[in-house]
Amino acid sequence: MITMSGRRPLVWAPSLGPPDRVLTLLALALSGTGLLLVWSATRMEDDHGLLVRQAVSVGAGLVLMWLVSRVDLRVLRAYVPLAYVLALLSLAGVLSPLGVRVNGAHSWIVLAPGVQFQPSEFAKVALAPAFAVPLGELLDGRRRPGFGGVLLALVLAAVPIALIGLQPDLGTMLVFAAMVAGALLVSGAPKRWLLVLALGAAGAAVAAWRFGLVRPYQVQRLLVLANPGADPGGVGYNAAQARIAIGSGGLYGKGLFNGEQTAGHFVPEQHTDFIFTVAGEELGFAGAALIVLALFALLWRGLSIARRGASPYGTVLAGALVSWLACQTFMNVGMTLGLVPVVGVPLPFVSYGGSATVAGLLAVGLLQAVHRTKAMQP
Repeated sequence: MITMSGRRPLVWAPSLGPPDRVLTLLALALSGTGLLLVWSATRMEDDHGLLVRQAVSVGAGLVLMWLVSRVDLRVLRAYVPLAYVLALLSLAGVLSPLGVRVNGAHSWIVLAPGVQFQPSEFAKVALAPAFAVPLGELLDGRRRPGFGGVLLALVLAAVPIALIGLQPDLGTMLVFAAMVAGALLVSGAPKRWLLVLALGAAGAAVAAWRFGLVRPYQVQRLLVLANPGADPGGVGYNAAQARIAIGSGGLYGKGLFNGEQTAGHFVPEQHTDFIFTVAGEELGFAGAALIVLALFALLWRGLSIARRGASPYGTVLAGALVSWLACQTFMNVGMTLGLVPVVGVPLPFVSYGGSATVAGLLAVGLLQAVHRTKAMQP
């Protein structure tokens, strides 16, 4: 790509400021902890194959995180339309013959035997910069986005949310809604737009119910949340076993690789969506609390980057990314403790999953890009 002056745009920016080392260390610590927990959760039934895959995903994610952290935000902005279109095409692709159904949701694309990815995870990385364009690029000296900018952001969000609703993937829909809400909040948009977003979400939920888009198992999960003791051998089994595993760990846990519930695989999907139960049983309340505190510290650093953003675009971008990670953290930990319905969202940086792991580390790379752009300002 050549500019009007004939010069190539700056892609790699060695003049950018230093990275946020605390943010990097937190991402590394959480990823390393995730590898240990995945190893413990899969050691009894897998010959280290899942552990190796997760290690490869972490390695690839760290490389991409470093590369993205060195991309000038102006260059990033230039490729936002392309990334948005590719994200929509990939989300539509899961509804084609390439897509496969996993755990009730048609959310994966198979490229070859044993090679698959989840487009919705990478869509989060592509759509956060897209939301930031109408909300963060202010014209005529405005201090906050106007009606047109907010409306465009909502339209940009509505299309991928609708595609995800067709899968259906309720958890990811909620994450996207949280990203939009966070972007609106940090952009300084009038608070009434948050009310509009909430009303739109409520309307979408009613429409999904009315047209049969809500699956029976999803309704049953809501009923179990209201009555945790209902059907412990059926739809309430996951939540019940998760609470047993976490409660059995006590204050300091049974020790890494010594969890009886974990070794017996009483909790389904314990290496992915229910990885927090492994931490609760083997590391106890103290270890699980440290993981939560590390995630909270990472989110706090992200909020600090958003607050100090060198431009409104960077601020909105960071706000959307932090909202994504915060929403997933709350929902994942909450469902293992019986605070929210069981939804298929991974714990950022900790759960097994190549797509989610790489996407989460890419989000950290984008936060670093925003931070380094700020750091080079006088």
